[in-house]
Amino acid sequence: MLAFAIFVATLVLVIWQPRGLGIGWSALGGAAVALATGVVDWGDVDTVWHIVWDATFTFVALIIISLILDEAGFFAWAALHIARWGNGRGRLLFPLIVMLGAMIAALFANDGAALLLTPIVIAILARLDFRPGAALAFIIATGFVADSTSLPLIISNLVNIVSANYFDIGFTRYAQVMVPVDLVSLIATLVVLGWYFRREIPGQYDVERLEAPASAIRDHHVFRAAFPLLLVLLAALFLTTRWEVPFAIIMGSAALILMAIAGRWFTAGHVHVISLKRVIRNAPWQIVLFSLGMYLVVYGLGNAWLTARAADVLVWLSQQGTIVATVGTGFASAILASLMNNMPSTLIGALAIDQADVAQQTQQLMVYANVIGNDLGPKFTPIGSLATLLWLHVLAGKGYRIGWGQYMKVGLVITPPVLLATLLALALWLPVLPAP
Repeated sequence: MLAFAIFVATLVLVIWQPRGLGIGWSALGGAAVALATGVVDWGDVDTVWHIVWDATFTFVALIIISLILDEAGFFAWAALHIARWGNGRGRLLFPLIVMLGAMIAALFANDGAALLLTPIVIAILARLDFRPGAALAFIIATGFVADSTSLPLIISNLVNIVSANYFDIGFTRYAQVMVPVDLVSLIATLVVLGWYFRREIPGQYDVERLEAPASAIRDHHVFRAAFPLLLVLLAALFLTTRWEVPFAIIMGSAALILMAIAGRWFTAGHVHVISLKRVIRNAPWQIVLFSLGMYLVVYGLGNAWLTARAADVLVWLSQQGTIVATVGTGFASAILASLMNNMPSTLIGALAIDQADVAQQTQQLMVYANVIGNDLGPKFTPIGSLATLLWLHVLAGKGYRIGWGQYMKVGLVITPPVLLATLLALALWLPVLPAP
């Protein structure tokens, strides 16, 4: 009960953020209480740090890359091209925006897709003079697809990085499993969102209202470097998988290279277009503190009772067949994530799967199902992920206020069918792949 009380109090502070209290400080406070009361010990600190350090710094590096590219106009350029490809047809523009969100989520993580693309989409919709209902359909679709298609690569979601590191899954193997599964998730997302917002999507819009995509580019040096850098980065992630090079080193190197280009470190006499100070200041440093602190709190809760109970549930699911085990694990993870946030839920799921006495293939299915559940599960409720809470805050600042009731009304309708289709795809695809 003490471990549970510490967890609840910490989670409340993280969500509430009284007087602007950072999520990292709230999580560290909870961890300090857990240490002081004996819920966790200093040995657990070393264990948790070993689990989270690579994922956390990889995520920070990825967001720095995203912020620099955003400052350079990279995402606005892409969005304007997409809007022009829609050729004035709203029912073509809608899936194109969704697919753009999926591509950004794959390469720049779900947070980058939701938080960086959403303001750009809002600006484009305002220029096209979309009515509020239509604009809201595009905005919600952008936020939803950021999570529902954050499956294909390890770097596509912090949840993916933590899970892959915990179970020693290489970058190539993870992509072999999850790229086809992510395509199913994308198709299901397109179908469900298209059906749900079918009455809101406008038939026509005026392409002439849009600026030329080239006008969005603010830093041509960074823009020209973006494509070759991303190709080299992806190649490095695939090629280094056999040597188990930490993702943080690869992503950190790419971030430093892009910072050098943006800061003109090796070019004298050029005006800086991008403020690296602002980029560094806006990087998610609180996530570093949050990852260590919150995971310590959850580790203590898991040691107390939750991991053992969750493992018992997984063993029972494994006895019902692989389909039930996969779907059951995914939905259980999704529900847990929607109630306690997907970051602590991911660790609880990983610990339980590691402890559960199940067949090897079933365990593999459960590992990936846990990822899917924690990637998509946050869409059930606003507290499912910190990115969703921040996304809602960004929308409010742009004049689009989405209440929790309105959010859940949409989330509870569109999430289950996409989650089910994705988990079934996993259950059918993984068994036909050669063993790693």
